[in-house]
Amino acid sequence: MSDIKKMYTTILGDSFPLDITVSFGGQNLIYRKRTWGIPMEDGSIDERGLRYGENPDQEAALYELINGNLVLGDCKFIEPGNSLVSGITVDDMLQVGKHPGKINLTDVDNGLNILKYLVDKPAAVILKHNNPCGAAVSDTLADAYNKANRTDRIAAFGGAVIMSRPVDKDTAELMSKNYLEVVCAPEFEDGTLDILSKAKNLRVIRMDGINRLADFEKYRFIDFKSLIDGGIIVQQSAVNSIRSPADLKPATATWKGKEYKCERQPTQRELDDMIFGWAVEHGVTSNSVLYVKDGCTTGIGTGEQDRVGVAEIAIHKAYIKYADITCFDAFGIPYADLALEVEQGKRDAADKEAIDARVKEDKAGLPGSVMISDAFFPFRDAADVAIREGISAILQAGGSMRDYASIEACNEADPQVAMMFTGQRSFKH
Repeated sequence: MSDIKKMYTTILGDSFPLDITVSFGGQNLIYRKRTWGIPMEDGSIDERGLRYGENPDQEAALYELINGNLVLGDCKFIEPGNSLVSGITVDDMLQVGKHPGKINLTDVDNGLNILKYLVDKPAAVILKHNNPCGAAVSDTLADAYNKANRTDRIAAFGGAVIMSRPVDKDTAELMSKNYLEVVCAPEFEDGTLDILSKAKNLRVIRMDGINRLADFEKYRFIDFKSLIDGGIIVQQSAVNSIRSPADLKPATATWKGKEYKCERQPTQRELDDMIFGWAVEHGVTSNSVLYVKDGCTTGIGTGEQDRVGVAEIAIHKAYIKYADITCFDAFGIPYADLALEVEQGKRDAADKEAIDARVKEDKAGLPGSVMISDAFFPFRDAADVAIREGISAILQAGGSMRDYASIEACNEADPQVAMMFTGQRSFKH
């Protein structure tokens, strides 16, 4: 049997070439492999690329676009000189820990993919396996990080944190209480690295490009998907065009000659949460349903085959995570540990009963949340699932033949629920 722990601490190396040229007709894009000279404990410099790919037995390489300007049809793709993750240097790695692996960098990249729509405020996104665990905006970076972390303290363990503002001491102190793999921000204020350096294997990355991340809203890149037969599907990258309440559409439908419209209009807070939630949705694997409230995620359901199923899963996760953070606040231990201690007779069952009662009473913090769906609702069942938990508004793509049914669900709710359409999907696979 292989020593899997040793596999994860060993740099695999790679056999990929230094340069790659991709030709689109007469236009060429030239990529250069990124490597880093990391100082070792014995004083030597180890010049290597990615530690390994998605698993420790998969060779991998990171390439940066260094030359070529591609125009196809009306789309001018991103040009050299705009590197973010692929441009990270050794100097940017303020604390190296160890060479990065593929997942570390793809988590950072998808965090940037979400953050580029949130840079007008202090924002934090925590990711794990290329999906957000929690995301939040606030008046301070420390509060944004704290809210994002409390959304799902369990999944955030070993995650990557990407932030829109320089890290201050308050934020660093909060992050130092968790086990994190990567912290990425535009800058780190004096004294913060001393706090973060307590975690020796933490990768701390300074990325000045975050300061101009808003520019990346309009940049298109080529999205490659490789098939098992060696084939490749290429597409333009997705663009989020829902950037303000003015981009939203009223929820209306026609069914068998009858006109339907959502009777309650969203409040300003709900509109703000719709725009925030749609930005986060842009980085979530489909099919997905999110719940957000006051600029913070309250439940994230990812990658399911049916929409009502993922709506239910997001609620189920919200209850589990709410129980965990409520227990941690009360007793300083995870809910799972509390339940085990009760089962083993080491703790009074009344402690667990009190947590369970609080979670049930609060409905896991879901009441007042806005439901975000990356596509339309073919039936009203997903809306009904969320309405029973007290959500107050829904944002969905619209366009189903049965939109009238979801509109009826909102109008029949007590109190009534607001709904708006985006007119676009936000699939990510």
